[in-house]
Amino acid sequence: MIKPLSRSRQLTKVGLVAAACAALLALPVVATAQASNMQKTGTKYKADADMQAVLDELGSLGGKPIETLTPEEARKQPNPADAVKKLLEKKGKPTSAEALVPGITSADREIPGPAGPLPVRVYTPAGAGPFPVVVYFHGGGWVIADKDVYDGGARGLAKQAKAVVVSVDYRLSPEAKFPAAWDDCVAAYKWVSANAASIKGDPLKLALAGESAGGNLAVSTAIAARDAGLPKALAVIAVYPVAQTGNLETSSYVDSANAKPLNKPMIGWFVDKLFAKPGDKSDPRVDIVHAKLKGLPPTTIINAQIDPLRDDGVMLADALKSAGVKVERKVYNGTAHEFFGMAAVVKSADQAQKYAGAQLRKAFGN
Repeated sequence: MIKPLSRSRQLTKVGLVAAACAALLALPVVATAQASNMQKTGTKYKADADMQAVLDELGSLGGKPIETLTPEEARKQPNPADAVKKLLEKKGKPTSAEALVPGITSADREIPGPAGPLPVRVYTPAGAGPFPVVVYFHGGGWVIADKDVYDGGARGLAKQAKAVVVSVDYRLSPEAKFPAAWDDCVAAYKWVSANAASIKGDPLKLALAGESAGGNLAVSTAIAARDAGLPKALAVIAVYPVAQTGNLETSSYVDSANAKPLNKPMIGWFVDKLFAKPGDKSDPRVDIVHAKLKGLPPTTIINAQIDPLRDDGVMLADALKSAGVKVERKVYNGTAHEFFGMAAVVKSADQAQKYAGAQLRKAFGN
């Protein structure tokens, strides 16, 4: 004789059936949401409202896929900074850099470089100084972009860190292939360390920072400074850094292969333009996750969720920890690559800049 289920077991069974039914009913909703996200961000991830507004504006500017263009054509394409400006104009807000980041002045100048004069932009806080100095390197895959495109990130760091920021227009590929950009960045750091006082800076309080390709350059320059016996930076800020170019099959390269505004084909295009020979991919100046990292300054890594480079941040953080370097890493969900300089319109970017500034002030003892 089969015994009837106890009431508690009956309720449990009913609950399990109900939960299963609810899960099945939720599947179409999840699939619909992911399809919507895929259309908007190129990934399964949803951008927050601020970030999505910028992505929508960028899409409306009619840019062509970078990976289908020549470097000259690619440099003329609309970029995220253009989208931010358009969004500000639509909202009736000021677009001048001085209005967006008050209290910071900037001046363009040239410093000596290994292949001739090297253009830089010096951002200076109000006051007498001397201020700490951050040497900053822009992104763009070592092929496109310049200090103008990345003005928002550098200027924001100057304000949040209460520091002079020197943004370097290093040479670009393919006109000047690897390691030209790396040589320029080391030369810029060397010049700043010797001439900080001339720009209201404190030569005893130096740091390095960069975004994307510039994040790689910041870490690599810290390594070069250590090996050359240059004054040691007190901190490194690496924002969604390229940490290696030999493995484009990481989890984030897979889930964000079609991400906006940076996708996997674009990175392949950058790498193709950068190197004179395939073996350069394993050079430790580029492949920084396999470089000798011991003795580097405390490093802060900032990542965006919607980004093929997200896992490069993980790999770099792990490598730094294994080398005994103090490291902190923070991921900003709902944001896409390039978000850091968008503090004027993206709340998470403002938060990320404040976080980076706090990390720098802590390193400077301010």
